[in-house]
Amino acid sequence: MGAGPGAPDLLTLRAARLLAAADIVFHDALVHPETLALAERAEKVAVGKRCGRHSTVQAFINKRLVDAARKHAVVVRLKGGDPMLFGRAQEEIDALRAAGIEFQVVPGITAALAAAADLGVSLSRRGVSRNVVFATPRVGDGEAASDWAEPLVAADTGAIYMGAGEAAAIAAMLIARGKPASLPVVAVENASFPDSRRWTTTLGGLPRLADEAFSGPVVLLLGEALRAAAADPDRVRTEFLEAAEAHLLRAAM
Repeated sequence: MGAGPGAPDLLTLRAARLLAAADIVFHDALVHPETLALAERAEKVAVGKRCGRHSTVQAFINKRLVDAARKHAVVVRLKGGDPMLFGRAQEEIDALRAAGIEFQVVPGITAALAAAADLGVSLSRRGVSRNVVFATPRVGDGEAASDWAEPLVAADTGAIYMGAGEAAAIAAMLIARGKPASLPVVAVENASFPDSRRWTTTLGGLPRLADEAFSGPVVLLLGEALRAAAADPDRVRTEFLEAAEAHLLRAAM
């Protein structure tokens, strides 16, 4: 099940109905508490994975799902965003199929689409962007590296997940492959929330993203379709700082 980008009211009606009926919910780290509260009668088990922090081993999650399905009538695996995009859903689906367990997939809104909505910018635009590529440079333990950059070089618009910590490497790779350093880039943190933050730059300026103190998930959007969103960087930069100050003030209260 996809929990969406974060805001509880972006959950699908189907997801809300199944959460209410769930006996047990295995959930990611960033699922909003109000979303989890919909599973009022369910046991809740955190199995989240976050970069640089202790994470539950995927094989163990697979086994917990299989064991729970043999015991309970309704088991929910609640993932951030859409489960079928960078969510390791296939590994869990394969484990359920191998065990002969029935399942269904409930989609959710993925972070790139929520970020585009926050910006008021369509990722596709007639005459400017006829294709969109979703990519991540992240490589899991024991996994072979893939050429994530080549599809982005050919794309009109790109959405990069789990890439804020590798901003310099991303910029260097894409520029070396032929993307212009002047290409607009917008980073959106906590897409779909009222205090979502945005940071505009160009591909050449992307390495400076490492200087920003992001605390939530960040998606990078790049391409000419983002030109309007990056047209007034001083204004957006001011909005970013104001949101950051408001966030810190709330945390201190």
